[in-house]
Amino acid sequence: MSKRRLDDVDEQILKFLSRDARISNRKIAAELGITEGTVRSRIKRMQDEKLIRITAVTNIEKLKNPCLAFIWVDVDYSSDVDQIAAQLSEIPAMGFVAKMLGRFDILAITLVQDTEQLTDFLHSNISTIKGIRRTETSLGVNFVKHDYRVSRIVG
Repeated sequence: MSKRRLDDVDEQILKFLSRDARISNRKIAAELGITEGTVRSRIKRMQDEKLIRITAVTNIEKLKNPCLAFIWVDVDYSSDVDQIAAQLSEIPAMGFVAKMLGRFDILAITLVQDTEQLTDFLHSNISTIKGIRRTETSLGVNFVKHDYRVSRIVG
């Protein structure tokens, strides 16, 4: 199955949706000079093909004491990276999991309120996974910039 590429109209629709996912199809159509039906069908196709997902995103800047916990994971055997990353991604509180190149094998990110919650999270979720050699954790506590659109499809 080949990956479908987004054309210019798809990209323009996504620019509107990335700024405000509640914008009406009629307004997008008027701005782009196309029909409302075209906008509706393209959004539906992109959703059906899992190219986009329209969802609410928590504004991290409005949370009381947000701390992003960056959990760097080193595994025992490189052959276990896929399986351990999959286990980490199954943890509901985990917002991001990626296989990495460099010093660590996996980066996992979650949101915590304080170091006590982080400690509980690490002991109850991370330390129970077999094959993890060690972890190193960093906390993001002052957010200079948080652009939720960073996860937008870029083509």
